[in-house]
Amino acid sequence: MQRYFAVDKCNNSFVLADSDLHHICHVMRMKSGDFIEVVFERVLYKCKVDIGANVNILFDSVMDSHDESHSIVLVVPVLKEQKMDLVLQKATELGVSRIIPVVFERCVVKVNDKESRKLDRWNRIVKEASEQCKRISVPIIDNVCSISDLNFSDGVKLVCSTRENSKNIKNMMHNILECAKMYIVVGPEGGLSLDEEQVLNEMGFVSISLGNRIMRVETVPLFVLSILNYEMME
Repeated sequence: MQRYFAVDKCNNSFVLADSDLHHICHVMRMKSGDFIEVVFERVLYKCKVDIGANVNILFDSVMDSHDESHSIVLVVPVLKEQKMDLVLQKATELGVSRIIPVVFERCVVKVNDKESRKLDRWNRIVKEASEQCKRISVPIIDNVCSISDLNFSDGVKLVCSTRENSKNIKNMMHNILECAKMYIVVGPEGGLSLDEEQVLNEMGFVSISLGNRIMRVETVPLFVLSILNYEMME
């Protein structure tokens, strides 16, 4: 069944966004009596579509669902459109709960007055990815911020590093899995500057090595999140 995220619930019916109603009627070409999955406030429902003068989404039953046991916050540089879209989509599929876009020294993309439109696009991408991969929550995307905004006080904090003396992610895995919340910082094209990495270390971020290969910036989040998914798989 196709999955959608409801924006509201009224008695025994759910309110979907206009774009979702359009998708139901004109893309999926559903008919009255067809069933869909609807997520509202992290609860999964089976609903019946009723198409008349308006499209009504009617409650049928509550369905079993699995919620993420770990909270993974991904800190990524602002990237060019196609690369950013890929990272947002795949990070969502791999279970991140929050994404923080940051402007680092070596970021190629400059943030301007179009930021609000970028956020609208990014939120649409993670919503659609969450529906596709059958999640019951949509990752939160923060406003674009700076490195000084990353001074968090909770959870395991990691920064992906190319420095030779960085700890190996394999050796860090035990400590990572014992924590319910983790932050992962990925640097931009060209990597983090030494000053930026030092600032993050002073904030409590541990520099970790991903091995001998130097990966593209859009590959790093997928590599790290895939490792975490494998280790946390039940």
